[in-house]
Amino acid sequence: PQELHPHLLVDCSTIDPITSREVAAAAAAAQLHPNAVEEHDGQRAPLMIDAPVSGGVPGAQAGNLTFMCGGPQAAVDAARPLLEAMGKRIIYCGSNGTGQTAKLCNNLVLGVSMAAVSEGLALGKQLGLDPRLLSEIFNTSSARCWSSEIYNPVPGVVEGVPSSRGYHGGFSSQLMVKDLSLILKAAEHCGAPVPLTAEARKLYSQVDPSLDFSAIYKQLYKG
Repeated sequence: PQELHPHLLVDCSTIDPITSREVAAAAAAAQLHPNAVEEHDGQRAPLMIDAPVSGGVPGAQAGNLTFMCGGPQAAVDAARPLLEAMGKRIIYCGSNGTGQTAKLCNNLVLGVSMAAVSEGLALGKQLGLDPRLLSEIFNTSSARCWSSEIYNPVPGVVEGVPSSRGYHGGFSSQLMVKDLSLILKAAEHCGAPVPLTAEARKLYSQVDPSLDFSAIYKQLYKG
């Protein structure tokens, strides 16, 4: 087995949970270099967690990201000081791969909700409603959600978000398509039906991959 020096491995990428578990198993099968074993109370193999993040570019800049962590509790505890330097919420989800599961489920809802908000606002505009007014109605009614209230896809409704910057920055539609594809792969593995995910991937595939995913409002719905 390969000898490794790092005693703690933290994967903050977004990948499918099946691959995450395979990587964690490979890490557990490795051996720490003898010098590392001496430094860490006889620990023989590296500890590994998956710790994907939520909060986007604004969260990273403000240092208030959320980390969704999967792996041994001891490994999450060891990583906590590092993660707390970058984020405000460190959530323990369970065994390896559960952090990735939480992140993908979050992005499933995010992608579908942004498409729904964009469709509703674009329809309202076509029928003569001011998108600002309709957004206010959404945000005080049952359509209220993050995609409408915090990250509204209509330019000028919320200052500082990508829609008010020409849809530049933020979370690209290319990354949204990537995450929705990972969700489909994970759902196929466990036999879960995800028809909205499949449809959302088709929609975001029609958006400029370099623009924020909220550009679906302008490019697909012609808002």
